[in-house]
Amino acid sequence: MNAHRSSGRGEDLARSGMDEPGGEHLLHGEPIGAGFAIGPAFVVGEDPSLEPEARISHLTREQEHARFSEAVERSIGQLKKLQNRIARLPEETQVEIGPMLEVYQRMLGPSRLKNGVVSRLDDGMTAEAAVYEATAELAELMLASRDERQLVGEDAAAAERRAGEFREIGRRVIRNLMRESFLSLSNMPNGAILVAHTLRPADAALIDPARVAAVVTEDGGSTGHTAIMLRALGVPAVLAVEGLFDHVTDGTTLVVDGYSGSVTVDPSSRTTRQARKQVAAYAQERQELGRMRRLSSRMASGEKISLQANLELPAELPLIAQSGAAGIGLLRTEFLFINAETLPDEATQYDIYAAIVSTMGSDPTTIRVLDWGGEKQGEALIRAGIVGRDSINPALGVRGIRLLLEYPELLETQFAAILRAAAKGPVRVLLPMVTVASEIVAAREIYERVARRLKRKGIETGETLPPLGVMIETPAAALTAGHLAQYADFLAIGSNDLTMYTLAADRASSDVLALYNPLHPAVLRMIGEVFSAAFLERCPVSVCGEIAGNPRLIPLLIGLGCRSFSMSASMVPRVKQIVRHISYNDCRLLARRVLAETDIGEIARLLDGFQRN
Repeated sequence: MNAHRSSGRGEDLARSGMDEPGGEHLLHGEPIGAGFAIGPAFVVGEDPSLEPEARISHLTREQEHARFSEAVERSIGQLKKLQNRIARLPEETQVEIGPMLEVYQRMLGPSRLKNGVVSRLDDGMTAEAAVYEATAELAELMLASRDERQLVGEDAAAAERRAGEFREIGRRVIRNLMRESFLSLSNMPNGAILVAHTLRPADAALIDPARVAAVVTEDGGSTGHTAIMLRALGVPAVLAVEGLFDHVTDGTTLVVDGYSGSVTVDPSSRTTRQARKQVAAYAQERQELGRMRRLSSRMASGEKISLQANLELPAELPLIAQSGAAGIGLLRTEFLFINAETLPDEATQYDIYAAIVSTMGSDPTTIRVLDWGGEKQGEALIRAGIVGRDSINPALGVRGIRLLLEYPELLETQFAAILRAAAKGPVRVLLPMVTVASEIVAAREIYERVARRLKRKGIETGETLPPLGVMIETPAAALTAGHLAQYADFLAIGSNDLTMYTLAADRASSDVLALYNPLHPAVLRMIGEVFSAAFLERCPVSVCGEIAGNPRLIPLLIGLGCRSFSMSASMVPRVKQIVRHISYNDCRLLARRVLAETDIGEIARLLDGFQRN
């Protein structure tokens, strides 16, 4: 990207309060970073095409190998500089961006990517063409896996992020081969709004939240690395704004609403005054949320609500500590298998689980065993012949507990590592994709057998056997929750999959996205039935998934019976703020009114009315 100097026209307009001829214009995109901002646009140019024109090299193979090695070394050096830079940013930013930069560096080491480039260089290709084709091939492989195997939800987003990682590291190496300059924000005035066609993850790492008021781009989406990084930086951002450059030039005054995804171009005097009030209110809100981390999550009426955090990667642990979460409500263990060339053994898994549990101290850690299926890709699992089979509909195939019971050695290894880690602190174990009680019985038999084996060997475990719970992710599990509760120690409602399976709508598919709505009466009634059935069996229930971190839905879920939530760590302070200002009786009344409704629009109005009151 080539940056252009801001003209300052937007700053003059904001100071004068005068409207532009023709009035303000409203654009919409995907909301990425919450918050409000107002300021002049600082436009950066579109990236030049890096697709090589020449495929066959006129240099010797040795010379092309040397050029590639030099570009790799230069790229690694740049990534290390980025790591040093983010070390000066807030910890929550570091734990989001750091792992991504580590992934990039691993790609530049011994890897499929590097092997693909080297083989093409041996065939006489230019280094640029070799890198371009190798990274494009791996990216397409990821996307083909998503499409052909019908990946859904978080799995589809992960496949797209993985494809983006290959493209991004390829662009970096090719830029260094071509000596193309990278994005520079040195001339960007303080308080300006960065406007770009596309913002690469490495470009986002250059953003200083103290200088950049907001980010707006024409391309991008909510699931990519750029979006993740912007959220971590705490910068108001809106991506995928169609027609952005038809209305915005350098210096144009913009109002950015990171909550709704709206961008107001050339705001009127009235809009400008309102925006300044919103910016000030947002700054005050962030200060209040900072204080919220140290307060209890007790309702205004006295009831205690447990707010825990989800954990995707060990690197996110500092963010959980800062959030004020009362433990880890969902530790997803798939990260151990995603990039592994061989299956992680018991010792490898134990080291990671034990480090996490020790870090959490007296706060509990809920570890979900491998939630994998035939629709996902993983080098180690493919080599072991465990995944990679054809499936007409992977979402309804061998996944979760079904896969683990088909390959019990996987489950035994994971159970053993978790039970050993339980000696370091309180642990709970969670089984994914359970639909019938016989799956719990079979898993518990393996669980207890592994515990007895460890005890015979004199290996230290927890004083008592950690609770064994199940995910409620399908209508079958929800409608028989009372029966499942007789065999499980606790239940955890996986709201994302439960919504998808109940409504037969994949939120990753644009064709049916409008149908994917957790406010659908069928979904809400099913969640309510789970709480009622579990209450009769005196079985604890928690909620995870997107609704668990949605402040708008918290009063309703409490009214339905929820006392424990697990969410993104960044949402814990905001949800705690809601919890501390509501009463149980009001939540119960809200839940009764909502369950009596059959119209999604009316349910939404009831929730919005509760928030205003």
